Amino acid sequence: MCIAEVRGDDNLTVSAPEPVGDPATLLHRLVEYADEQVFVGFDFPIGIPASYATSIGVVSFPEFLRNLGGGAFSRFFDVAENAAEITTNRPFYPKKSNCGAKRQHLVDGLKATEYTELLRRCELKTENRGDACSLFWTLGGQQVGRAAIIGWRDVLRPALLDLSMDIALWPFDGDLHVLLNRHQVVVAETYPAEAAVHIGIGVPGRGWSKRSQPDRAKKSAAIHQFVERAGITLSQELQAQLLEGFGASEDGEDPFDATVGLFSMLAVVRGLRPAGTPPPGTVRNVEGWILGQEIRPLPTILLAV
Repeated sequence: MCIAEVRGDDNLTVSAPEPVGDPATLLHRLVEYADEQVFVGFDFPIGIPASYATSIGVVSFPEFLRNLGGGAFSRFFDVAENAAEITTNRPFYPKKSNCGAKRQHLVDGLKATEYTELLRRCELKTENRGDACSLFWTLGGQQVGRAAIIGWRDVLRPALLDLSMDIALWPFDGDLHVLLNRHQVVVAETYPAEAAVHIGIGVPGRGWSKRSQPDRAKKSAAIHQFVERAGITLSQELQAQLLEGFGASEDGEDPFDATVGLFSMLAVVRGLRPAGTPPPGTVRNVEGWILGQEIRPLPTILLAV
């Protein structure tokens, strides 16, 4: 995770990325550290596809999240080991990589007609990227299902049920500026591939890769241009890490993603980019949205008889 501190003179200081630690205590630790207010961005889906929500009768994602882990959803977080175990009450799949898993198994098990029904609108292909993975898929380098399980089960759900925690989920609970003025903790969803575009360093996979240390290092100059425009101060350690592309380690992409994701959040906070709050309806109430991603109107369908 990467942390920015806002001081009394409105100066933003960003520290070098550090390990998250125990997810179960993360939000409480951040509140204690901040002593006032925390705005957190998570790189995992926060929301469920509209078609899936309809199939289980859900009209509010936060309420759905509070009720997970009991009753009909007591095994919701248990990843299905084979296609026969996939149900709307146990949607994550597959548990192992050697079980012959296919995405069609998810489509069939969750009673969808096609795979894109298992995507939220914010996960569909844009001019900057292709379709994201369904949050229920747990296999491969692009999967987000296992992160969603940890994030929902160990971080968000306990916080929503903790009476001592004043927490709001964007965009479900309202417009961002309203939530930031009213709540101690505000949570939003970020996506590094989107965030890179938001801060002006280009689309990942088009001429550069987040997985390449030299490519990450080459983006240092463009990142510093954004930092200057946003009025942000970087710690010396973070400046050094940016220049060296966060090191040659195979997991160097992780601190890079955390940093870029935070800068995207700061672009919204500083008013350099709109939050992208979806209008009232299914997307806002059930599916959620990626912070800073452009809102586009649904395509018009012409029916001729």
